[in-house]
Amino acid sequence: MMKKNEVIYDVSAELEREFGPKGSESRKMAEDKAWEEYNAQILFDARKNAGLTQQELADRIGVDKGYVSRIERGLITPSVSTIYRIAAAMGLTVELRPL
Repeated sequence: MMKKNEVIYDVSAELEREFGPKGSESRKMAEDKAWEEYNAQILFDARKNAGLTQQELADRIGVDKGYVSRIERGLITPSVSTIYRIAAAMGLTVELRPL
């Protein structure tokens, strides 16, 4: 239930103002960047939960620590095969399922 002075915030209008209308190139670029950052955070959290350092993960998947760091900062997007290797190195699996 809304309180007397609460304001309804229109997220769609804010997104359109900030990144352009749905379907525009600028909106697609912003959405892609958001997904990259989201995925980077998931991998970062999974590594921390696995109790691994960046160096330990890098050693397990055969890359250098800087590569792991760039993935976790969202600067690069790993290939699907690299995501599978990362997951396996942390004792996890990748699951594809319907929405």
